[in-house]
Amino acid sequence: MQLNQDNLTDLAMQLSARRKSQGLTRSQLAGVCGVSESFIRDAESMPGRCSLAKLMVLGQGLQLNFTVSGWAVEASPSNSNASSGGQA
Repeated sequence: MQLNQDNLTDLAMQLSARRKSQGLTRSQLAGVCGVSESFIRDAESMPGRCSLAKLMVLGQGLQLNFTVSGWAVEASPSNSNASSGGQA
Protein backbone atom coordinates (compact mmCIF):
# COMPACT_ATOMS: atom_id res chain seq x y z
CA MET A 1 0.00 0.00 0.00
CA GLN A 2 1.38 3.37 -0.96
CA LEU A 3 0.34 5.83 1.72
CA ASN A 4 -1.06 9.24 1.09
CA GLN A 5 -3.64 11.48 2.76
CA ASP A 6 -6.44 9.84 0.81
CA ASN A 7 -5.87 6.28 1.98
CA LEU A 8 -5.08 6.66 5.67
CA THR A 9 -8.49 5.12 6.38
CA ASP A 10 -7.31 2.03 4.50
CA LEU A 11 -4.19 1.91 6.70
CA ALA A 12 -6.34 2.12 9.81
CA MET A 13 -8.49 -0.77 8.62
CA GLN A 14 -5.42 -2.84 7.72
CA LEU A 15 -3.88 -2.30 11.16
CA SER A 16 -7.08 -3.32 12.90
CA ALA A 17 -7.61 -6.34 10.64
CA ARG A 18 -4.03 -7.52 11.12
CA ARG A 19 -4.30 -7.24 14.91
CA LYS A 20 -7.57 -9.17 14.94
CA SER A 21 -6.26 -11.84 12.57
CA GLN A 22 -3.43 -12.44 15.03
CA GLY A 23 -5.95 -12.80 17.85
CA LEU A 24 -4.62 -9.81 19.78
CA THR A 25 -6.59 -7.34 21.84
CA ARG A 26 -5.54 -3.70 21.75
CA SER A 27 -4.16 -4.12 25.24
CA GLN A 28 -2.05 -7.13 24.24
CA LEU A 29 -0.70 -5.38 21.16
CA ALA A 30 0.12 -2.30 23.21
CA GLY A 31 2.15 -4.51 25.55
CA VAL A 32 4.02 -6.13 22.66
CA CYS A 33 4.83 -2.76 21.09
CA GLY A 34 5.54 -0.82 24.26
CA VAL A 35 2.89 1.80 23.51
CA SER A 36 -0.35 2.76 25.20
CA GLU A 37 -3.65 1.12 24.42
CA SER A 38 -4.98 4.57 23.49
CA PHE A 39 -2.24 4.81 20.83
CA ILE A 40 -3.46 1.54 19.30
CA ARG A 41 -7.00 2.91 19.28
CA ASP A 42 -5.84 6.15 17.64
CA ALA A 43 -3.73 4.32 15.03
CA GLU A 44 -6.72 2.16 14.11
CA SER A 45 -9.01 5.16 13.76
CA MET A 46 -6.86 8.21 12.85
CA PRO A 47 -3.34 7.13 11.80
CA GLY A 48 -2.69 10.55 10.27
CA ARG A 49 -2.46 11.96 13.78
CA CYS A 50 0.17 9.41 14.85
CA SER A 51 3.91 9.80 14.51
CA LEU A 52 5.58 7.81 11.79
CA ALA A 53 8.03 6.38 14.33
CA LYS A 54 5.26 4.96 16.49
CA LEU A 55 3.38 3.65 13.46
CA MET A 56 6.53 1.81 12.47
CA VAL A 57 6.80 0.32 15.97
CA LEU A 58 3.18 -0.80 15.67
CA GLY A 59 3.82 -2.28 12.23
CA GLN A 60 6.82 -4.15 13.56
CA GLY A 61 4.71 -5.56 16.39
CA LEU A 62 2.18 -6.75 13.81
CA GLN A 63 4.98 -8.19 11.65
CA LEU A 64 4.32 -5.71 8.86
CA ASN A 65 7.03 -4.18 6.70
CA PHE A 66 7.16 -0.53 5.73
CA THR A 67 9.07 0.86 2.79
CA VAL A 68 9.83 4.53 2.45
CA SER A 69 10.70 5.67 -1.04
CA GLY A 70 11.58 8.97 -2.60
CA TRP A 71 13.61 10.05 0.40
CA ALA A 72 17.30 10.71 0.08
CA VAL A 73 19.89 12.04 2.48
CA GLU A 74 22.69 13.94 0.86
CA ALA A 75 26.17 13.38 2.22
CA SER A 76 27.81 16.47 3.64
CA PRO A 77 31.12 17.08 5.42
CA SER A 78 29.26 17.38 8.74
CA ASN A 79 27.35 14.12 8.14
CA SER A 80 30.12 11.55 7.74
CA ASN A 81 27.75 8.61 8.44
CA ALA A 82 25.74 9.19 5.25
CA SER A 83 26.80 7.13 2.27
CA SER A 84 26.37 7.95 -1.37
CA GLY A 85 23.06 6.86 -2.81
CA GLY A 86 21.02 8.42 -0.05
CA GLN A 87 21.23 5.64 2.52
CA ALA A 88 22.64 6.08 5.99
